Amino acid sequence: MPFPIELSPEYQEKAHGVGLRPEDVRENFIRGTGHGGQKVNKTASTVQLVHQPTEIIVRSQRFREQHLNRLDAWKLLILKIEERVKGRESKLQQEIYKIRKQKARRSRKSKEKMLQEKHQHGTIKEMRQSIDAD
Repeated sequence: MPFPIELSPEYQEKAHGVGLRPEDVRENFIRGTGHGGQKVNKTASTVQLVHQPTEIIVRSQRFREQHLNRLDAWKLLILKIEERVKGRESKLQQEIYKIRKQKARRSRKSKEKMLQEKHQHGTIKEMRQSIDAD
């Protein structure tokens, strides 16, 4: 069964890769909450998707248009299911790992090595200074 919305080939491939079937997903169109006033309170532009086998629930209210929220919710659902199925191999988990690695403190040994290299570079630059001819 094809997806109820037009997904990019990248997301269709991801969905088929994790075994997501559109008939396993229940779609609800509900009224949003929060800022937006009358428009949010009167229109059912928020989309909620429930993947019944895994009980993953996704809501999207980023846009004012229902069709954009629907597309956003489907993409988010595919990514969440991929994260659960693939675990550490999922793209999202790899990005989280990369950020954690970047923010981690250097080990004492690597810090000493880095400072040693900086010191050597500084001494080389000092040697380049011209000699004043008096």
